[in-house]
Amino acid sequence: MTDNGLSWLNIVRLGLVQSALGAIVVLTTSTLNRVMVVELGLLAILPAGLVAWHYAVQLSRPRWGHGSDQGRKRTPWIIGGMGVLAMGAVMAANATALMGVSRFGGIALAIVAFTMIGLGVGASGTSLLALLASRVTPTRRPAAAATTWIMMILGIAVTATVVGGLLEPFSMARLAQVSGAAALTAFLVTVLAVAGVEKQPLAVAPDATPRAPFMQALREALADRQAWRFSVFVFVSMLAYSAQDLILEPFSGLVFGLTPGQSTQLAGVQHGGVLLGMIVVGGLGGWIGGRGRGWMRGWTVAGCLGSALALAALATAAQVGPGWPIRATVFGLGFFNGMFAVAAIGSMMGLAGEGAGRSEGIRMGVWGAAQAVAFALGGFLGAIGVDIGRQLLATGDAFALVFALEAALFLASAVIALRLSVGSRGATATFDNRRVGHVQA
Repeated sequence: MTDNGLSWLNIVRLGLVQSALGAIVVLTTSTLNRVMVVELGLLAILPAGLVAWHYAVQLSRPRWGHGSDQGRKRTPWIIGGMGVLAMGAVMAANATALMGVSRFGGIALAIVAFTMIGLGVGASGTSLLALLASRVTPTRRPAAAATTWIMMILGIAVTATVVGGLLEPFSMARLAQVSGAAALTAFLVTVLAVAGVEKQPLAVAPDATPRAPFMQALREALADRQAWRFSVFVFVSMLAYSAQDLILEPFSGLVFGLTPGQSTQLAGVQHGGVLLGMIVVGGLGGWIGGRGRGWMRGWTVAGCLGSALALAALATAAQVGPGWPIRATVFGLGFFNGMFAVAAIGSMMGLAGEGAGRSEGIRMGVWGAAQAVAFALGGFLGAIGVDIGRQLLATGDAFALVFALEAALFLASAVIALRLSVGSRGATATFDNRRVGHVQA
């Protein structure tokens, strides 16, 4: 890492890359999902399967991270990945339109498109996180994590609003045109955002580290007990984090009788809580970061425990029904989810640099792959759990059981996080994000 790290201006610029990533992904996972199910009358399992496939493809993240470790700069990997992602998004929109004419041909093209989307997100997103991990000073990491993720959420919100307006009146031709324009805009924003960010060289030149083959680097990353334990933490916590994605709005309608519009507003309440949680950790975390030890672990554990408590409250709400303060409960879930997410990303940045040599990329890749698998499984298991539960139990009891299981996963995540206090080679606490005893030669 450089002595002074990235400036705040450059951190915000990299946050624009996250905004661009979120903008393209929301088109493919939300807008195209709705078009396939509503306008084309296809089974919901098709877009769900395509989204799950794009997560499965992200198991390639360690390979992309290792590639960026071996190069002199990470920005070419970010730009290249975004280019593949943009082309995949354009292809996905055209594949959706093709389904209306040739079902088989459209689905075949969509599989190729979502493969490209998964590869693009993996290459660009992993390299971006590795760049932040290697060039952001420890005391700025919580605020940097909050900044980039808040900008991603804002990118999603702005894209959904603007694209939603441009798609009226809807037609498949307009869908292809708008998707193409959005993808091109995201790519150009990325190119401009990363220009010159790596102009200042690293304190340690990449060539100073022997270039290990990918499989050797992967084995070394997985052999690190602390890195492996963090992979388990990422998987378990993200499984809990994502399991309610597809069931919260149906829950509000089936148990509380909310209309579609009201349930959508409830989702907005949750996202408002997420943003506030991120801002709190990013602001207070940055202020406390240089003043005490173990602060990042504390935020992570607090976010996990708070999320578990909120999910336990939702489980109770499922049995109490109307009359329960559902909006406050959902806001609380979002708030603690936001706390946990930013603290976990900040911790990830700190732990990424604990390996020997320039290994931030492959470590970020391993954890990104664990997160992708968790997200692919989370929404599916949450939904199928409710479906099976409703066949055996009352509707409220089925939701309560799933929420309770999610709470248990968050409690398990907190226990794992508590065990992540010592660096892999006995250095200063990993969650302190200090490298005393781990300064790279």
